[in-house]
Amino acid sequence: MSKRNRIIYWIATAWLALGMVSTAVVQLIQMKEETDMMTRLGYPLYLLTILGIWKILGVIAMLVPRFPLVKEWAYAGFFFAMSGAIISHIAVGDSATALFGPTLLIVLTVVSWYFRPESRKLSALSR
Repeated sequence: MSKRNRIIYWIATAWLALGMVSTAVVQLIQMKEETDMMTRLGYPLYLLTILGIWKILGVIAMLVPRFPLVKEWAYAGFFFAMSGAIISHIAVGDSATALFGPTLLIVLTVVSWYFRPESRKLSALSR
């Protein structure tokens, strides 16, 4: 892996981890803004706890060495959660500003996944 790719990977991964942990904390403590948003989107409030726990577990899976299959699941989970958030905001007619956070996180997910080192890829298992 080139130095440039390693730098891209770690910058994207650090920002992704920070974004996922910070939104997980907000979901777990059920801040008023977050509960208002979930109500507006039509989701039950207990989903905040589920998403918050999954995000923290996903960040742990993404950052620890080895376990490439678990990392694939974490990246997939981040992609599904953020694409679901984007679709949900569009479905209720939210403005483009509501799409910024989940769009940024989905871009960081894809960049981190694409530039991850060989040792963190699922193909590393077949060698």
